Amino acid sequence: MHSSWTETLAEFLKHEPGVEAVRLDPTSRKVSLATLGNVDLKNLEKRLAETLAAIDTHLDQQAKAPAGFTVKRDGALTEFAGVSCATAPKFWKWREFNWPEYAPPVDAHAEESEWKELTVFASICGVAGIAGFATKALEIGPTWLPTALYAVALIAGGWDAVIDSWANIKKAKVDIHFLMLAVALGAVCIGAWGEAVLLLFLFSASGAMEAFALDRTHREVSALLKSAPKRATLLLPGGAEREVPIEEVGIGDRLLVRPGEAFPADGNVLKGKSASDESALTGEAVPVEKGVGDPVFSGTLNMWGAVEYTVVRLPAESTLQKIIRLIQTAQKLRAPSERFTDKFGGGYTIGVLGVCAAMFLVWWLGFDLPPFTNVEGTRSAFYRSMTLLVVMSPCALVLSIPSAILAAIAWGARHGVLFRGGAAIEKLATINVVAMDKTGTLTTGELAVVGYESFPAGRETEIMELAYALEANSQHPLARAIVRDAKVRGVRELGLEEFKSITGQGVRGSLNGAQVLLGRRELLEQGPLAAWLKNLPAAPADLAEVWVVGKDVIGRVLLRDQIRAESKAVLAQLKAAGIHTVMLTGDRRQAAESVAREIGLDEVRAGLTPEQKVEAIQSLRTGGRKVAMVGDGVNDAPSLAAADVSVAMGARGSDAALEQAEVILMHDRIENFLAALKLSKRATRIIKQNLAISLGVVVIMAIASTLGLVPLAVGVAAHEGSTVVVCLNSLRLLFGKNR
Repeated sequence: MHSSWTETLAEFLKHEPGVEAVRLDPTSRKVSLATLGNVDLKNLEKRLAETLAAIDTHLDQQAKAPAGFTVKRDGALTEFAGVSCATAPKFWKWREFNWPEYAPPVDAHAEESEWKELTVFASICGVAGIAGFATKALEIGPTWLPTALYAVALIAGGWDAVIDSWANIKKAKVDIHFLMLAVALGAVCIGAWGEAVLLLFLFSASGAMEAFALDRTHREVSALLKSAPKRATLLLPGGAEREVPIEEVGIGDRLLVRPGEAFPADGNVLKGKSASDESALTGEAVPVEKGVGDPVFSGTLNMWGAVEYTVVRLPAESTLQKIIRLIQTAQKLRAPSERFTDKFGGGYTIGVLGVCAAMFLVWWLGFDLPPFTNVEGTRSAFYRSMTLLVVMSPCALVLSIPSAILAAIAWGARHGVLFRGGAAIEKLATINVVAMDKTGTLTTGELAVVGYESFPAGRETEIMELAYALEANSQHPLARAIVRDAKVRGVRELGLEEFKSITGQGVRGSLNGAQVLLGRRELLEQGPLAAWLKNLPAAPADLAEVWVVGKDVIGRVLLRDQIRAESKAVLAQLKAAGIHTVMLTGDRRQAAESVAREIGLDEVRAGLTPEQKVEAIQSLRTGGRKVAMVGDGVNDAPSLAAADVSVAMGARGSDAALEQAEVILMHDRIENFLAALKLSKRATRIIKQNLAISLGVVVIMAIASTLGLVPLAVGVAAHEGSTVVVCLNSLRLLFGKNR
């Protein structure tokens, strides 16, 4: 059994000489220690980080303080102390420490082995159960063989439930899984081996499938941290360079970032010009130009030129680390979904066992029935109690939700929609607002050429040929778009000479003895065309431009992040269903509104930081509205965690986005969101039908059995029948049209 957070803190105080108390405020991420005398601060900080990482997600739980310790709460602040004497607090020295930002690593191998282990047990249960039924029906082998096979099936199918029930029993709790085991045992006692095996097989298979779904979609936040820069190039006085670990970077340090490297920390440019790929943080598809005085952000990629900049925030306080903290905080704000059967599981279990025990005494002592032994014409009180236990057992009731959930998960997986457990299916059916990121969600996230312009006009073909020739060997996103478009158009290939890259600006070559250039507008501003260039029109706000200069011609290539072809139809169907659609993007307002007008969004919120996206989600949830968030980037992860239902684009989704997602659209098909929505609504209707069927049968048969109106055969048939009906009703999800 795991220790409570109070026991963990008690162990920390016992093993840290000089530490008397600890104050924790998880909301503001502050922690203070009360110390007496000298302490080893370096070792203390390490031990504190390990302790807080272990209890971070459990602080909101009520727990009793161990003997010799006290717990005081004041709002979000918790003080845990072990006072040696009454006057000790007067001499405490409070020291503040940083709250650890790195969550403890997740054991991926353990998670993978869990679903594999459950699958093995479920398979053994199913195979042994079928073999037992076949040998009994066909009278194959010795008479004890069917019973032995059924026993193997029961052990395999109930193994995981036994472990869970035992853990709860040690905490003085019983739940519906305990009753499931009791029902299986009762069924065995009255000879219904096949029914007991079927029940345990369905439960073990359900557990294996849900564990697989969780394992398949799990992407821990640590994957995001692994992608962050680990070292930085520090510029020393006098111009010397030294590579240092990222932890040694301080505010005011001067760093050098070369083309293709990531910025190690947030800061402002001091020297050089370049552009950074900020799509992961802001959703901006086009690289953002950077010059002296412009801000740069940790984790973004330096595209072209070498840049020197000064650090304004420590790496631990960077934009990237702030996103990690936002994810962790938003996770705590989101309440977990509770299944209908889980809400009354413990009480129902105790109630059923109590009723059966009471009826055993009534039949035995009140009606003078034999307690355990059946006699001719009269069944024992125990036999009748087991009959009542069977008809009151919630087999159909318990299966009413998992059977529908599993069928929905199976259909979704087959059609490119991966649900991360049953709660996502239940919650998705209740949404009335859908918030969507722009880049990579409503658009493809890939730039595409939308046109060519030449000055003078009429020579666009020459601009195409020059652009293709100059970008043919480059892997830059803009180059890939130009080459792809040229191949589609069948543009003629030119043979260039003396090809050369101009760091941070573009490329240069020679064609028939004449120099040709391709690059940013700044490349032309430095040459003889600078004055003439001022009279040329700027590119629209939602487009990127690449200039091309030939012997006697100048022109440009215009590119845009392409809207997904299906986005307009999807939004139209959502609007028809009465669902409000909102775009949340870090992109510029003009570009965002252009996309919104084209595809028919109800509302646009542009230029948002990750924090503002979370605030937008929270504002959309006012008035009891349920919000689904659809996104793919690192910048979307906090808002995904804050939403009622989180949906990620699976193929291009970042690790952080996939970690938060409860629904994953595996092939980046936005139209699959509609399929997921329709499936969830249909699954919810079937769950309600199943609950009505199962509860109705339990109530009717329990009353009839108590009055002695139902023989055992009818009770078993009704119980088994309701289970079969519930399962068949759920299986309709596999074969129905959910698109």
